[in-house]
Amino acid sequence: MSAMDRRDEWLLDLLRVRGAEDYDTLAQSLGVSVMTVRRAVNRLAERGLVIKTLGGAQLAEGASSGLYESDLASRLTEHREEKRALACAMRAQLRRGETIFLDGSTTCLELAVVLRDVGPGYSFLTNSVVVGRELGRSRQHAVTMLGGQFDPASLCCVGPLCEEALNRMHFDKAVFSTKGFVPGEGTYESAAPLFRIKQMAARRSDKVFLLADHSKFGRRALCRALDMDDIDVVVTDRATPVEALRVLEQAGKEVIVADGIGGGQKPEIIRSAERRAGVHRL
Repeated sequence: MSAMDRRDEWLLDLLRVRGAEDYDTLAQSLGVSVMTVRRAVNRLAERGLVIKTLGGAQLAEGASSGLYESDLASRLTEHREEKRALACAMRAQLRRGETIFLDGSTTCLELAVVLRDVGPGYSFLTNSVVVGRELGRSRQHAVTMLGGQFDPASLCCVGPLCEEALNRMHFDKAVFSTKGFVPGEGTYESAAPLFRIKQMAARRSDKVFLLADHSKFGRRALCRALDMDDIDVVVTDRATPVEALRVLEQAGKEVIVADGIGGGQKPEIIRSAERRAGVHRL
């Protein structure tokens, strides 16, 4: 994908979350000039994906444009290429006929995007409005939304009703991301209602996957959500510290390193650490 195509996708993703935005704000969010944003909007408008407005643009699906007003947008473009690489690696781990839980993270939103083209035969469950909507775009998947109290910050359902529904379910696989991950300790979150949902979904799953790009390693937040024993597989990127791979090796975790965000070869020290840890590179 060219740099221009990537910018177009990033802009479209921002509008999927925000619904509508002015040129100046889009330029600031993407770290480009206003003229670059205007050219991208023109290209997307020609494809019928956005509508040009006075001083900005809005998603062409105008009826849903007000759906995604939350601080989710502020995280959408952070480490976007790494998240997409993790999502592509995770797609290869899913099989037709499985029942799969996805959390409401921006990384799982990327996964929902890349799952549009995998074909029918998958059953997904999520408590995230945006992830569920993205999974439903292809009209090929069986998508179940878990209801409950709506959290406007994360655009997820939480609370007793959601937890009660989870207690009645079983998943072949559960896929999570996290605010912070300390190998040897576990994952950390800032919002207690969200981490309770993750804990319950993990307990109801045969196999738990954690998608954590390198920026998540070594970070802690208010609450520890998943312990190391809750996690079966860690999917990360090429920039993850070698010491973190060693700790994961000692904990007996399967590690998948998504290799596809910049090409080239890893330094020998990382390759040897992966060999010792039994790391798979995709």
